[in-house]
Amino acid sequence: MTLRLMTWNIKNGGGDRLPEIIRVINREQPDVLCLQELQHFQRYGASRLRELSEATGMTAHLARSVLAQPVAVLVRPPLRIRRRSSVSWRLHHAAAVVVADTAAGPLTVVSAHLNPFSPYRRYREATWLAARYGSARHMVLIAGDMNGLDPDGDHSATLDAVHSLYRQRHLGPDGSPDTRAVAAFRESGFTDLWQAVGEGDGRTVPTGFAGREFGTMRLDYLLASPPLAARVKHARVIRDEVTDHASDHYPVLVGTDL
Repeated sequence: MTLRLMTWNIKNGGGDRLPEIIRVINREQPDVLCLQELQHFQRYGASRLRELSEATGMTAHLARSVLAQPVAVLVRPPLRIRRRSSVSWRLHHAAAVVVADTAAGPLTVVSAHLNPFSPYRRYREATWLAARYGSARHMVLIAGDMNGLDPDGDHSATLDAVHSLYRQRHLGPDGSPDTRAVAAFRESGFTDLWQAVGEGDGRTVPTGFAGREFGTMRLDYLLASPPLAARVKHARVIRDEVTDHASDHYPVLVGTDL
């Protein structure tokens, strides 16, 4: 059985771009979908969440945010959500957590959106999530907009081209590119799936829709515990004429063999 895992920051709830977002989801047919920046999805009886869920045929769990924007995990039948929970106060945005039954056993999925402004707070959020959900024995996926740079890349040229107002979001205490958040996941045993099996350069921003706050970066990640990482076959960033304007982030899709 192949299980398709996808993450996407859809920017402020999608706005009038939601039909294009739904089009991409239905085309790619992820079995598990992590979404971030679901502005207004909880309003009016969660009508916008219901619209997305019904249009894609997926079951949704939304986590509201105390400070910023909701996030969600959606699963496609025959997968079924066994348990669900939310993290709404430890993160600048939020995390939605579900446990779904799969052919290979339970899969814990965490859709997270880390602090976009403070490298230190982002690192603290990553450290907490990795400690809370990391497992050497069970399949765990933490996916979303981590707003952090990967430890392996040379980001100096990219950051030099970013306006100084936004460059500070990615600099450590010594002024060098800050990679502590993603490193915290790796140090806790999570595998960066694009780094393991990814195709292409991996950048997820900017798109044709993006503003000046982005350089050419990879900010969106799928991070897997060892039992899940061992089953991953391929990963790609979905870049085409639709995703180029559907959000300011490109979606990332991973295929696993269960």
